[in-house]
Amino acid sequence: MHLHAIDDRAPAHHGWLVRPGHAWFAFAMTFGLMLFDYIDRQVIVSLFPYLKADWGLSDKQLGGLVSIISIVVALGAIPVALLADRFSRVRSIVLMATLWSVATISCMFCSGYGQLFAARAAVGAGETGYGSVGAALIASLFPARLRSALLGAFFAAASLGSVLGVLLGGLIAARWGWKAAFGVVGLPGLVLALAYVLVRDYRTVPLTAKLERATSSAGSVVRHIAQAMLRSRTLLWACLGAAMQLIVVSAVWSWLPSFLNRVHGMAPDQAGKHAALVVLAGALGSFVWGLVVDRLAQRRLRNKLLAVALLCLVSLALLAYAFGAAPAEHQLAWIVIGGFVMTCSVGPIASVVIDVVHPAVRSTGAAVLSLFQNLLGLALGPFVAGVLSDQWGLPTALSVIPAFSAIAALLFVRAAASYEAEVSALASIRLAAEGDDAPSLPGTPATA
Repeated sequence: MHLHAIDDRAPAHHGWLVRPGHAWFAFAMTFGLMLFDYIDRQVIVSLFPYLKADWGLSDKQLGGLVSIISIVVALGAIPVALLADRFSRVRSIVLMATLWSVATISCMFCSGYGQLFAARAAVGAGETGYGSVGAALIASLFPARLRSALLGAFFAAASLGSVLGVLLGGLIAARWGWKAAFGVVGLPGLVLALAYVLVRDYRTVPLTAKLERATSSAGSVVRHIAQAMLRSRTLLWACLGAAMQLIVVSAVWSWLPSFLNRVHGMAPDQAGKHAALVVLAGALGSFVWGLVVDRLAQRRLRNKLLAVALLCLVSLALLAYAFGAAPAEHQLAWIVIGGFVMTCSVGPIASVVIDVVHPAVRSTGAAVLSLFQNLLGLALGPFVAGVLSDQWGLPTALSVIPAFSAIAALLFVRAAASYEAEVSALASIRLAAEGDDAPSLPGTPATA
């Protein structure tokens, strides 16, 4: 692993921090680890029917096995991102990926709910900060004009990993038992984690004196973030909106295999295969909508958030119909269509957050988004759906959950009102940090 400043052979005038070959290698490795991050995280949802049968667990307990990871990730994301920004993003990623892979393997040796819950919490401890640090690494290495698409592709790895986790969990459990699934998916991730040392590290943008003081301790970071959230309406509303939309995504992804098993009578492995189609549609959607939103933002920057708000409302209509009114023979098709749209916010909102934070603390800025996404989004979705399912049944629960998309749309509209002004105010800082490719508002100077 090699720490370096901006490569003097890199085409800096086009916004590249290092040579394109190094940047694309780093992207491929970071994408691969994100893939295994979500394979390890989501493999358990196809195992719900086995866990319910073997251990007699309630839906609330099953949902907790998914939610605990997001809770731990949320609580640790900011400290980990702070360390990564100040020391080494690559070394941080190696340590995180090694920990979550070993913890996943340990799940196969658990003999009760308490042990499995603790092991899943350890998986979350390893995954803490990875999404924000990986996003910051990609955002730093590539030009601003590519960010939404590449961040959408990076976070699409979460969708693809979820697809593979859901699919592999059911197939492995049907052949070798549900405990074996954890070992089979954990080992390849461990190998890739150790290979990540080959990614070249780099020196980040120097902190200003104010940011040096603000990031000197965990308490200082919390105070600085609170002040930043109060100053940046875009950051606050965008993070809240992202969380609301992810409640829908996480609930559907976590409970769809069980829904197909209970409502349509599919065997767990077949339910996993069909659920994987929905997650795959979400993976494709996160990338496609990132491209579409980038194109709309070329006309006017605030269109990025307005377009995402509209797509959230479309996903609400599609999923509410799919789970609540669609004929049984067409239900899965409607769920797939809804799944394609519901991931619309993933790439664009990560790009929005990157746009309104100082370049020197991008990991920490992305960690603020991760905090909201995990604690208020990914953690709540499976648990709330499980509670509603215990009370009303799973079909009704999944019909109600999409209502959170309406809240997300309102919050994104609020964020759009301040987005352009905040990007303009930061343009001069970005210009100094990244060269003449720094983002500016259409029709306005690059400095403010």
